[in-house]
Amino acid sequence: MLAANNASLETFENWTLRVRTPSQTPARVLLMLHGWTGDENSTWVFARNFPTDTLILAPRGLHLAPQGGYSWRPPRADSFGRPSLDDFCESAEALIRLVDAYAARGPIDARQFDVMGFSQGAALSNVIACLHPDRIRKAAILAGFMPSGMEEIVAKKPLSGKPVFVTHGTQDNLVPIDRARASMSLLEQAGAHVTYCEAEVGHKVSADCLRALESFFKD
Repeated sequence: MLAANNASLETFENWTLRVRTPSQTPARVLLMLHGWTGDENSTWVFARNFPTDTLILAPRGLHLAPQGGYSWRPPRADSFGRPSLDDFCESAEALIRLVDAYAARGPIDARQFDVMGFSQGAALSNVIACLHPDRIRKAAILAGFMPSGMEEIVAKKPLSGKPVFVTHGTQDNLVPIDRARASMSLLEQAGAHVTYCEAEVGHKVSADCLRALESFFKD
C-alpha cells in the first residue's frame, strides 16, 4: 500500500528533518536528500510513492547556501557547479550517523538502507553509496551527477551488483544530459546494476520516470 503524503517535522541531534514513521515493523529505511538551495521539504513530494512500511528521513542540509536554502557542502566559489568528493565527505559521514541514531530509537534495523537524492543530493547519494556500499540496499540518482575525484574509488568496483536507479532530463540546463550519462558510465564501472530512465524534461523527474522509480523501490 502506498502512503499518504504526511509527516512530522522534527529536531533530532542538531538535525532538522521531516520524518514519516513506518506503519509496521520490520521496516525499510529511506534517506531522501534534497538539492542545492533546498531543505527538508523539497523532496517530500516523492514520499507518497513509497509503501507505508518505510521509515522516511528527509534531513536539512548542513550548510547555508548563499542564494538561500541549504547545501550539503560548504560554499566554495572556486568549485561552483563542479563539487568534488572531498566537498561531500563531511555530510556523507554525518548522514550515516544520523540514520544509525534515528533507527536505534525504533528499534529499526538500518544496517542496510535505501538512499535517494535530487541534484546535489543525488551527487551526495553517489558518494554515500561508493564510500559505504555495505550500508546501501538501493540508491536512486535523480537529475544528479558524480562528483569529481571519484575515479580511484570507482576503480575498486564498490557497487558490484548494487541496484542503482538513474533518471535525467534531456532538457536539463543545470546538470546537462552529457554529464549525467558520463556519471552513469562511472556507476557502471563501479559495478552497479543501473536502471536508467531518460525523458524530454528539464531539471526534474518526469511522470514516466517517477513511475519507474516507484517500481524500482517496490521489491
